[in-house]
Amino acid sequence: MKNLPSPKEYLNLIEEIENLLLKERETGFFGKGKVNKGLVKIEAKEKLIVIGDIHGDLQSLNYIIKESKFLKSKHSIIIFLGDYVDRGEFSPQVLYKILSLKLHFPNRVVVLRGNHEGPEDLQAIPHDLPNQFFNIYKEDGRKIYFTIKKLFNILPHVALVEGKYLFLHGGPPHNASSLEDYANAYEMHPEKSFLEEILWNDPIENFEGVLPSPRGAGKLFGENITNNALKVSGAKIIIRGHEPKDEGFGFNHNGKVLTLFSRLGSPYFNSSASYLEINPKTENFIIKKFTREYKS
Repeated sequence: MKNLPSPKEYLNLIEEIENLLLKERETGFFGKGKVNKGLVKIEAKEKLIVIGDIHGDLQSLNYIIKESKFLKSKHSIIIFLGDYVDRGEFSPQVLYKILSLKLHFPNRVVVLRGNHEGPEDLQAIPHDLPNQFFNIYKEDGRKIYFTIKKLFNILPHVALVEGKYLFLHGGPPHNASSLEDYANAYEMHPEKSFLEEILWNDPIENFEGVLPSPRGAGKLFGENITNNALKVSGAKIIIRGHEPKDEGFGFNHNGKVLTLFSRLGSPYFNSSASYLEINPKTENFIIKKFTREYKS
């Protein structure tokens, strides 16, 4: 993105996305799918493109959009798993790009909330975004930042292809007993830990139940929690982001949890990044790995 949008253009985009998301919630529909507060049910008949953490890596984002041929397709759907900002120098540009995609392809783009787009009481650290906005836009940057923080509160936090895939940023809440618990996670926060766990949880091997997370928020969850989440949602696999992976992806819980990490560079220095393509008709998973060399 060579030419940065003006402050007015940025604010107008945020307002348009806010209106779009509120309309989805009001009507209860997303394309041919359905919306129930923070839960988006996707009717997937064509290719799904799933993108994990970007963290301000505009180069990787542009590469994935190009290589996935999303712009040339009429029916493929992109699902972003959250964490668009912080720890990368182009967070404002990444946000603008992703929100622009949602505006121009409203029925083909799902923008889920990550822990770096979390509520005030669960703010991820370090949080570079406000300084980056100020450095680019000066005093206008403060207004853009606080406006986009409000937008984060209406981003969906869970997506579901019924009978197949459960998408979220961190992991399933350990005591969620229905899809309504997922849908209403923001409305029940902080009295219930559903939203915190959706945004912050990580899988742990060879353990049943949950443990406190070393991140300071969320839980480490065992395979029985995954099994319960799949039973509640009717899905076969959980697809998530949140954790750096050296190859850009990793499986847990006997293949029932897939983690995607879609950015490169400091402070993670992973050897590869990955995104996922799914053919819903055949249920084929193709994990697309890339490095800086591939992108040059």
